[in-house]
Amino acid sequence: MDQIIFLDYAGVAVFAATGALAASRNELDVIGFLFLAGVTGVGGGTFRDLILDVPVFWVQNHDYLLVCAAIAVAVYFSAHLIESRYRLLLWLDAVGLAAYCVFGAWKGLIVTGSAMVAIVMGMLTATFGGILRDILSGEPSVLLRPEIYVTSAMAGAVTFTVLDIAGLPLLLSAAPAFLVAFAIRGGALRFGWSFPPYKSRPGRRPEDIP
Repeated sequence: MDQIIFLDYAGVAVFAATGALAASRNELDVIGFLFLAGVTGVGGGTFRDLILDVPVFWVQNHDYLLVCAAIAVAVYFSAHLIESRYRLLLWLDAVGLAAYCVFGAWKGLIVTGSAMVAIVMGMLTATFGGILRDILSGEPSVLLRPEIYVTSAMAGAVTFTVLDIAGLPLLLSAAPAFLVAFAIRGGALRFGWSFPPYKSRPGRRPEDIP
């Protein structure tokens, strides 16, 4: 249990850092840092808990909000030292995605016992906070970037779910799943991995319709 809860705190902390970095890129005040760090840090987990109809995790344990606040303040005083904040944001987002897709899948499996629900919860937990961050900060959405994103969260959630159902110990299910998700997202960032995009085609002319 302690091993998997660590992934929860790690996901919150890393996503909070990406929110604070987005605030720094928009030159917000410290309250803006706290707000974006908090929304990004707990956004995915909040959405997950609401869907699962369980108590929202940060309402039960305020330590998560303190983690977000501490990260926000730290980034507020140190962001100017970072040469490429958007690049760092993307890599930290990859770490948070890998941690949170595993924890989300675990919680979905614990609450419902359904492999399908576990996989969906892993994907939502891993991506929703980043989506909120980009909408609120006006950053280019990670969903609209060409590299693989949601697929890496799905791969991590599927890996964890399959290994956990197979009866492996928690750590031996979580660690490979984290590595799979991070390797896919990291490879996408490093090498530009992507799926072929949809290409629009001109519609048929009325006279061509039989």
